[in-house]
Amino acid sequence: MCKFKLTIIYSFLIIALYSCNSYKKVYFFTSFHEPANQGLRLLYSYDGYKWIDLNYIFLPPQVGNQQVMRDPSIIQDKNGIFHLVWTSSWRGDRGFGYSSSKDLINWTEQKFIPVMEFDTSTVNVWAPEIFFDDEKNEFIIIWASTLPYKFPNGIEDIRNNHRLYYTVTKDFINYSPAKLFFDPGYSVIDGTIVKMDKNKYVLVFKDNTRPQRNIKAAFSDKPLGVYDNITPAFTDTFTEGPSVLKINREYLIYYDAYRIKKYGASITKDFKSFRDISDKISIPEGHKHGTVFISNKKVLKNIMKAINSKTK
Repeated sequence: MCKFKLTIIYSFLIIALYSCNSYKKVYFFTSFHEPANQGLRLLYSYDGYKWIDLNYIFLPPQVGNQQVMRDPSIIQDKNGIFHLVWTSSWRGDRGFGYSSSKDLINWTEQKFIPVMEFDTSTVNVWAPEIFFDDEKNEFIIIWASTLPYKFPNGIEDIRNNHRLYYTVTKDFINYSPAKLFFDPGYSVIDGTIVKMDKNKYVLVFKDNTRPQRNIKAAFSDKPLGVYDNITPAFTDTFTEGPSVLKINREYLIYYDAYRIKKYGASITKDFKSFRDISDKISIPEGHKHGTVFISNKKVLKNIMKAINSKTK
């Protein structure tokens, strides 16, 4: 009888161990390769520092004038659905691409979300980024657009003078009218929102003015701003596409050092003092502007199984 009970206990322990291992945290990094016409790629990591390319195209682009997929951003909702948005054209689009998936393998029909259709002068819609507001239970999507003559140009070209805009959605079906999100008085792109604590939010963004072209941060007590107290740049020039990953009590900020064709990273606890740790990360060659999200080992295992079956 004791032996039987021990066998049952052992079996339960094995099941529990397998279950825990299946749901072990895995970091994913959305990606694309130039010239951005192939589609969504994914990297994965167990520690947030060393990344491995799954070397597979998960979703070829089908919407937009140019039908490219740049700057893909993914977030997983409370029901386990992955929501993806991306830049669908360099210029000429007044919206961005959208699709969703239950497993990162099979995707819904792609849609074009015309968020800037209200202004026909809109030059572009770049780098849409999704943030989940857990207090209002809604998703905020921010992006960069140029509306010629709407803002003082400074030294920027009239078609390259960006500001950040936003829309809000609860279901990725209905979207609020687009509104101005962030205007520091100069051209900015590539914004991403980070929640540090209740009533403490950070906007990490690229100062896209010609003398700068580097990454800074600003602060607010609400996810929709107003963001102010802008920090000095904490990256070199010719850097963009920041993505923030919290590991323990520190924030790891990845960015695309596009002129030297490498990825860099800085680490911070407060978004006021930063330390360059580019020599401590490992990013596959060719990886371009993406965002980090968290899932689990079961999702990764199923992805690998699907890739193996499709590439045999």
